[in-house]
Amino acid sequence: MTADQNDKKLVDSQPVEFEKHDHVEHQDDIPPELEALLHTEPLAGLTSSEVAERTEQFGLNELPERRTNPFVKFLLYFTGPISYLIEISCIIAAVVGDWIDFGIILALLLINAIIGYIEEAKAESALDALRQTLALKTRCFRDSKLIEVEVKDLVPGDIIVLRIGDIIPADARLLGLGVNGEINETELQIDQSALTGESLPVSKRKGDTVYSSSIVKQGQQLAVVTKTGANTFIGRAANLIAITSEEGHFQKIIAKIGNVLIWSTVVLVLIVFVYQMVHFRGTEQGNWKNVLENCLVLTVAAIPVGLPTVMSVTMAVGAKQLAAKQVIVKRLTAVEELASVSVLCSDKTGTLTLNELTFDEPWLDKDYSKDDILLYSYMAAEQGANDPIESAVRKAAESTLDVLKTRPSGSLGVPGYKVTQFQPFNPVTKMTQATILNTETNQSFRVAKGAPQVICKLVGGHDDAVRAVNSLARRGLRALGVARTVDDAMEQFEMVGMISLLDPPRPDSAETIRACNELGVDVKMITGDQMIIAKEVAARLGMGRVILDANHLVDPSKSEEEVTEHCQRADGFAQVIPEHKYRVVELLQNKGLLVGMTGDGVNDAPALKKADVGIAVEGCTDAARSAADIVLLAPGLSTIVDGVITSRAIFQRLRSYALYRITSTIHFLLFMFIITLVEDWQMPAVLLIMICVLNDAATLVISVDNTEISERPDKWRIGQLLTLSVVLAVLLAALSFGHFYVARDVFNVTDNELHSIMYLHISSAPHFVIFSTRVPGFWWENMPHWIFALCIIGTQIVALFMSVYGVFGEREGVAPCGYGWGLSVLGVSLVFFMILDVVKVYIFRVWNFELTAKMVPVKSRREKLANRKLDDAKHDRVQQSWNKVSKLSTAYDIVAAFQSEKQ
Repeated sequence: MTADQNDKKLVDSQPVEFEKHDHVEHQDDIPPELEALLHTEPLAGLTSSEVAERTEQFGLNELPERRTNPFVKFLLYFTGPISYLIEISCIIAAVVGDWIDFGIILALLLINAIIGYIEEAKAESALDALRQTLALKTRCFRDSKLIEVEVKDLVPGDIIVLRIGDIIPADARLLGLGVNGEINETELQIDQSALTGESLPVSKRKGDTVYSSSIVKQGQQLAVVTKTGANTFIGRAANLIAITSEEGHFQKIIAKIGNVLIWSTVVLVLIVFVYQMVHFRGTEQGNWKNVLENCLVLTVAAIPVGLPTVMSVTMAVGAKQLAAKQVIVKRLTAVEELASVSVLCSDKTGTLTLNELTFDEPWLDKDYSKDDILLYSYMAAEQGANDPIESAVRKAAESTLDVLKTRPSGSLGVPGYKVTQFQPFNPVTKMTQATILNTETNQSFRVAKGAPQVICKLVGGHDDAVRAVNSLARRGLRALGVARTVDDAMEQFEMVGMISLLDPPRPDSAETIRACNELGVDVKMITGDQMIIAKEVAARLGMGRVILDANHLVDPSKSEEEVTEHCQRADGFAQVIPEHKYRVVELLQNKGLLVGMTGDGVNDAPALKKADVGIAVEGCTDAARSAADIVLLAPGLSTIVDGVITSRAIFQRLRSYALYRITSTIHFLLFMFIITLVEDWQMPAVLLIMICVLNDAATLVISVDNTEISERPDKWRIGQLLTLSVVLAVLLAALSFGHFYVARDVFNVTDNELHSIMYLHISSAPHFVIFSTRVPGFWWENMPHWIFALCIIGTQIVALFMSVYGVFGEREGVAPCGYGWGLSVLGVSLVFFMILDVVKVYIFRVWNFELTAKMVPVKSRREKLANRKLDDAKHDRVQQSWNKVSKLSTAYDIVAAFQSEKQ
């Protein structure tokens, strides 16, 4: 393990009483056979023949590429249970020569596929983006010459030059040599936050490994390439992305619904086919082609032909609504899945925090103020140094001190003071010193700034400062001591205080986490930083502080069930690598939870791809953006709340349509199956097609309907959905039989008039039910949008005119039924939907998960019930934590409490 990623002036050579915290070092195991190839003469490099041999052995230094043929990708939209049955119907229509049905079915299939393909075509390959993060060219020693080579041509054993600003082209080991072969003990500052999640540049010295795609922030050294291509740290992330399944939660739900409807349709239609073949044997009606055509019409009218299209259009409209809120949806079904997410795993660095070192509340000695320590720190800072600590000090001083705000533009010094001598940071003394002249009094003094133990020693020991630094260290804050001389000889130093530095939370992160908790979404923080830093950030965000070390995720002494349980209860994870993030998501998914994952770096890409909904935040890398399903354009996570609320509205529309469509399908199958077998009665094909086309076309506008937002993550609850659908369908079928027998046997209407009456009934009665299914409560508690209501009612007015006037004529078996019958049928349908609405509300009230878990207490349901109770308790605990945090001022720091105790 190497030293902390912060500058050495903060932590090196601290005495025992100062806590030292190491950063997460991901040392790669180098096999002996590879190690033997790494002892290249630094200034000579490899020969051309050696390069050729190693290229043959290890391949090019590039990530493997996986591409899906666009045509094949388009064809995938024609797969799935519902699609297969529709396609079979399309083939049958062509066989029997029913070209009207053939055209309608084919058009619906193409529309659905085109919508899905267009909405998702903009997504780039995650592996392509990972390839683009590599530098294009690098300087390398070959055949005793320093030349520029293509990055893809690097092989293990190559000697490369790393300097400030370079993107490291492959995993490499630092040699501790300068470009001319001279000994160079200067540490490199490496920004590897996009790979490991560590919030600050990491100090690397001779023998340390630097990783492909990280960036050199300071220093220059030679390095020997150790791993290339897919074997690099970033390559392992690419491999995790490549093995991740593409099938989403929404596809699984639609498949389940589709399977129920399809098998019901297939079984009943087969029974009708066999019955008619036997019953009409030897007659024209019994011709297999005629029977097949009758069954085709029944199938087309029964199966939810428009289900995929309506779902796609609804989600596409939702994607546009989210885009207006700066939430870009790349995978269309993620719109629905975001509504069901119950756990949101969030990367810390750059997502919950600003990913920049910031001046925090300092610990102050004697009567010094915050302005004093900022002023002295600024004067002892190296102007223009590309150092995160110096930058944080300069930024804090320039934004706080009036004397710096009002100084002339372009001026670098402090008005009234002049730096007469400056000693930059010295790794030996571990501090920076500046001699300052007060131009008003003409007196000079010295300021020292450096590692806490050095400054304490400089002032002759300081127990209070030691305790303060340890308190800061326990909270993950980096301390930097500041002292100044108080005598004319400038020899006697006095403690000014301790600067504390932290990568601070974004201003909106705490409120976003609180809003997510109120929506029933549990937020877990995942970071590559140390545990103490994670706990400090969690406390400032009002989260729970149950942070687990990443080693818990791969602890061989614990069972998979124990690890999963710990993972579910934890508030966050520290010291993780990409494989750990991937495993967290996987464990939570194995528990049956829908998991969202946010991140911005290459290290987040595998988990983003694995999660049910991967969310790339603003300023993310190409790799994260391409691996994600949703991309946020606004900084931070605040737009996620908008996304969750909007997606839940979309989910309610999708579920309401699914409930309506399943109900109408089962109703149609029940009625037509029984009436066909009992009465040998059939409806003209043209009327069945009109029901299919008009009603499904009208429901497309459900995407603009008003709806209710649920307080908890939405679930499909397939059992509840199917049961309610069956109950409503049976009641509708009873009404249909009533209409049929009353019209035929009581009022003695003709067969063709009966066709018109039953067409209007089958068109309107199930269709009006959508006014009920659109909300879980009573229909009048949330009135439908006027456009939606107008389209539904307008469709039935068209059906009314068709029935009243017998539009298709006697030739098609249709006769006018008159306004008396037409208005009566519509009136009965409207009243009956209100009766069904009451049935729906009471079923929803009685049927809940707690009831089913108690009635049928299988293991999975008992576990879910217990988890729900744990989640409720956790949300209460987080709320209490938030209430405490919200009462604290910026003096929340334990430093402030320490100073109060001191006084």
